[in-house]
Amino acid sequence: MSQSTKATVEQWGMFELSLVGTSQGNPFVEVTVSATFRHEHKQVRVTGFYDGDGIYKVRFSPCLLGEWEYWVDSNDGQLSGQFGQLLCTTASGDNHGPVQVVDNKRFAYADGTPYIPVGTTSYGWLHQSEELQSQTLQTLQNSPFNKIRMCIIMNDYGNSEPNGFPFVGSREAGFSLDTFDTAFFARLEQRIEQLQAMQIEVDLIIFHPYDKGRWGLDRMPSEADDRYLRYVLARLSAYRNIWWSVANEYDFMEHKQMADWDRLLQIIWNEDPHRRLSSIHNGTKMYDHASVKLYDYAKPWITHCSTQHWDVSLVTQWQKQYNKPVVLDECCYEGNMERRWGNLSGEEMTRRFWDGVTRGAFVSHGETYLERSSELWLARGGELVGDSIARIAYMREIIEAAPAQYEYMPHVRDVPSIGVEGEYYLQYYGLHQPIFRYMDLPEGSTFRVEVIDTWNMEIVAVHEGKSGKFTLDLPGKPYIAVKMTKVGE
Repeated sequence: MSQSTKATVEQWGMFELSLVGTSQGNPFVEVTVSATFRHEHKQVRVTGFYDGDGIYKVRFSPCLLGEWEYWVDSNDGQLSGQFGQLLCTTASGDNHGPVQVVDNKRFAYADGTPYIPVGTTSYGWLHQSEELQSQTLQTLQNSPFNKIRMCIIMNDYGNSEPNGFPFVGSREAGFSLDTFDTAFFARLEQRIEQLQAMQIEVDLIIFHPYDKGRWGLDRMPSEADDRYLRYVLARLSAYRNIWWSVANEYDFMEHKQMADWDRLLQIIWNEDPHRRLSSIHNGTKMYDHASVKLYDYAKPWITHCSTQHWDVSLVTQWQKQYNKPVVLDECCYEGNMERRWGNLSGEEMTRRFWDGVTRGAFVSHGETYLERSSELWLARGGELVGDSIARIAYMREIIEAAPAQYEYMPHVRDVPSIGVEGEYYLQYYGLHQPIFRYMDLPEGSTFRVEVIDTWNMEIVAVHEGKSGKFTLDLPGKPYIAVKMTKVGE
């Protein structure tokens, strides 16, 4: 046995144990390595991975302050039996821990700081040139988005070739599905770390149907799927900004059945030692004329609903049906593509954000302009040029300033509303354009009433000292919100 020196890592940071072992044969499949971490009565077993050149790594993100001890198990005698200690110290700076589900409606960081997902999608930005990836990161740094949906495997869009694959090989020569490209994963990890530094959560898409047979990675045998998933879990789960999206538009993947998705999601649930958020995203094959039929998000290995639909009002149905937070991760995209899903106006994208949020859910953005930008944000990243971006930032400021415990208020008829009864109310009128509204606030309290033009991003009227029943004059145009905040008794 050998003992390493004591390491220090801050709470929810990453401790990486690097070990030297055999490089003979195929260590990706022939060598197993894990470490068990113990803190008083809590014990966590973490699977390690082979990183090439005889190097094996185990990554662990401690959730509890104080002393941890660990020991290594392996079928390689050079690795097995090593042990050591680490000291977990107080988190610093912007480290609030991983995002978690705190109840059936909302999210928060592990330290209790509220988290409201305001996401975007750029499937293949990881696979572009270094210059374009740098531009994407700069764009995200200056954007309102705190979550990004992105693929590990390149999607077949525009016939471009990716700059790497998770497996060793090529389209021409074929891929070794039992040998992982460690350089590819190192580049992915660099981007995850950069996004973490920007307080951006990474909603990482593990499988998707966009291969179209070009590389064959959408139709791997189940043993290859499982091995790939386990390698991804071992390498990446210690990053605190990771979310698992086991698939994007899973129902378009013709070579997998529902039992496959159940199996893959259960692997995540049972084998991710850090229990990161996990979900699965639907396409449109699950729709019929009577209803929307999704994956059963009530299953215990799903932490939240990650859905696609153009009708934002459905989020209220899903909240009730699944009793979990709902993220509408695709509500169509702002842009000017020929496809119906990719040509929303900026006004409509903004409206869908406001409509979803004032129903107690969360909405993600996408952009598909063919002429305004040299690259398609949805597919390759680059720059954001849409008209909704500034309006989404404005909405985020308002929602994050609301009481953290706000709830959807279904009893408020004919207008989506959130609030805290007796304290705070936010209503969104969307496409409707009333010239007045009858209001009914609690007697005995006084409220500041603000009329907000969400498109022009301005407060157009403020009324002080309101209470009880009164008539509120409104501008008679669309995209108006009304915020009512208690200011006194």
